[in-house]
Amino acid sequence: MDALIAYSGRKFARPRYYANAHERDKVDIVPVAMAMTDARGLGTSIDREGFEIVPHKSAVTDFADREQVARIHCQEIEELVQAQTGADFVHVGAPGLLRFSEKSGKAGSLNNSMPARFAHIDISDATARAFAERGANGRAYVRCAHYNVWRAISPPPQDVPLAFCDARSLALQDLIAADAVFDAPGEPEWSFEGLVVAHNPAHRWHWFSAMTIDEAVLFKTNDSDPGRAHHVPHVAFDLPDCPADAPPRVSIEMRATAYWWA
Repeated sequence: MDALIAYSGRKFARPRYYANAHERDKVDIVPVAMAMTDARGLGTSIDREGFEIVPHKSAVTDFADREQVARIHCQEIEELVQAQTGADFVHVGAPGLLRFSEKSGKAGSLNNSMPARFAHIDISDATARAFAERGANGRAYVRCAHYNVWRAISPPPQDVPLAFCDARSLALQDLIAADAVFDAPGEPEWSFEGLVVAHNPAHRWHWFSAMTIDEAVLFKTNDSDPGRAHHVPHVAFDLPDCPADAPPRVSIEMRATAYWWA
């Protein structure tokens, strides 16, 4: 099937986007219809394409309960990423982000809870290095990789699923450095460098159909090892021909940093 991917044009020399106040975004949105492949059964790999789906049953009974997610799910994700990657150490520093499709009426009701509506990569190489060095706390490492673990907690089909671009189909010139600004209510704004993505017809986009709460997609946002998938553009998209009565998508994403010590 084809689906609209919201790419970035080059109107702004330095795009800027906000976690909450999207009316302040400076991103040149250019929707392009792209072929979308259901990756179920394809056997994609975290180190080849840069993303894979894994069965994973959580002990969390309410993902909206941040205390429960912090107490249970952070460790679950650390163990999952370590098992899938063979890393020596994995750290999850926050209890994750709940996101809602606009149809739910809850998009924007929590901090950073809107779907990611333009193609992007969470962190640039410079940001990844800074985060890695800070997390290593002076300890030498031979490799550091950053991961996102995405889970749909609403039943299938998802009306606004997440799409993943095969890392091998990405070219350096497709990437535009941008400022990702975090504007949580009542807190000082802060930012780091992320990347938005310009259209390239060579891009190969995938999604996983009908995800259940007992599985998750693990995808890479940066890897210091040049012999493996480096990073994966991703974006929320409207599923073509999704039934009108499909439940609005609710998801949680957890971000993990993995180290291989020297």
